[in-house]
Amino acid sequence: MGKGRLEAFSDGVIAIIITIMVLEMKVPHGESLESLLPLLPVFLSYVLSFVYVGIYWNNHHHMLHATARVSGGVLWANLHLLFWLSLFPFATGWMGENHFAPMPTALYGAVLLMAAIAYWMLQQMLIASEGNASVLKSAVGKDWKGKLSPLFYIAAIASTFWVQWVAQLLYVLVALLWLLPDRRIEHVLQHKET
Repeated sequence: MGKGRLEAFSDGVIAIIITIMVLEMKVPHGESLESLLPLLPVFLSYVLSFVYVGIYWNNHHHMLHATARVSGGVLWANLHLLFWLSLFPFATGWMGENHFAPMPTALYGAVLLMAAIAYWMLQQMLIASEGNASVLKSAVGKDWKGKLSPLFYIAAIASTFWVQWVAQLLYVLVALLWLLPDRRIEHVLQHKET
């Protein structure tokens, strides 16, 4: 089966997720700059989640670019990823509205962790559907970022109940780690074409 419908559907869902996140930011009552200060945690959590959704969109695009076809299992694995991404607006809003309190921050980390696991599962399903000659398999390699990220999420979830700023720092650190699209796939595709 071709991958066009999977890409189009995923792009649409991700666009809706971003739209829902921005709609969660309420306009303040008041006309002074001081009226914006209570919204700072909401805005910061939105920015972080926007970056995360952008990272998933970029890497999802690159991953599918290295894939020729998809299977039924890939479709379900993709829906699993989209499910966890669709929880970003709720987790983002709860964390921001409660000024990065421990429980909302831990839930945010749990959603990030589950999205990372779902992405890994989709990646594995794509590799399995392509077989031994999978371009994606050779591009992924040791995938140190993919293995390190869940460990950071788990550490962040645990730390949020003792030192909240450590959790936020770890969430930002993982986002910075993934900010650039995965160049491994581009390199493998370039070598394959030459």
